[in-house]
Amino acid sequence: MKNHSLDGRVAVVTGASKGLGKQMAMALAEAGATVALVARNGELLEKVKAEIEGRGGKAHAFVADLREEEDVARMAGQVRAATGGPDVLINNAGINLRKPLHEFSLEEWHSVMETNLDSAFLCNRAFVPGMIEKKFGRIINIASTMAHVALAHRTAYCTSKSGLLGMTKALALELAPHGITVNSISPGPFATEMNTVLTQDPVRNAEFISKIPVGRWGRVDEIGPLAVFLCSEAAGFITGADILIDGGWTAQ
Repeated sequence: MKNHSLDGRVAVVTGASKGLGKQMAMALAEAGATVALVARNGELLEKVKAEIEGRGGKAHAFVADLREEEDVARMAGQVRAATGGPDVLINNAGINLRKPLHEFSLEEWHSVMETNLDSAFLCNRAFVPGMIEKKFGRIINIASTMAHVALAHRTAYCTSKSGLLGMTKALALELAPHGITVNSISPGPFATEMNTVLTQDPVRNAEFISKIPVGRWGRVDEIGPLAVFLCSEAAGFITGADILIDGGWTAQ
């Protein structure tokens, strides 16, 4: 559909070296966007870049530690120099540490918050001024079903992802007068690297699938079309929203 096209747009995707971030980046490129891929692993980023270019898309790779303020500022400057600045920002970088709260060190707690929440703040702060200048922008914060319903031993992760929902709503109101929409996507049980501890254990895998109403894990390629839609002209009246893509997990 024409109003789903991203021709001429520039999109920054963090955590783009694998998993859901990679799939969203590839979908945006297929829809016509020039994609700025951001992650810590430069080797993996170059592979994603090559894959996008092999399919006729346009991509740039930028290595950055998004927990570090100076590194984000450096990366943002490089993105602007290479592309003119983004129209789209997808804050996808994230980690999950599974353990009881009383076993968490403060360093581990900070690591989850810095990666999942602080990085979104730093990237939003870095790129929003350019979007305000353009009077157009699409921001997507990747939250989680764990921001809606919890599981034991996920306290840090749930807390960080709940914070992203609050950031999404407040920033949506702040930026609405500037032609910028801010939404979040809350993925549920997807078969990503983050969940290999479950998918590679036959007993735990079967038990987990039995709790998913559609009866299977989500495929990573299923998130791309949703991201493209929210970044397109077709979603111009959607802001401050959280879209669940979870196979019915949170409907139970």
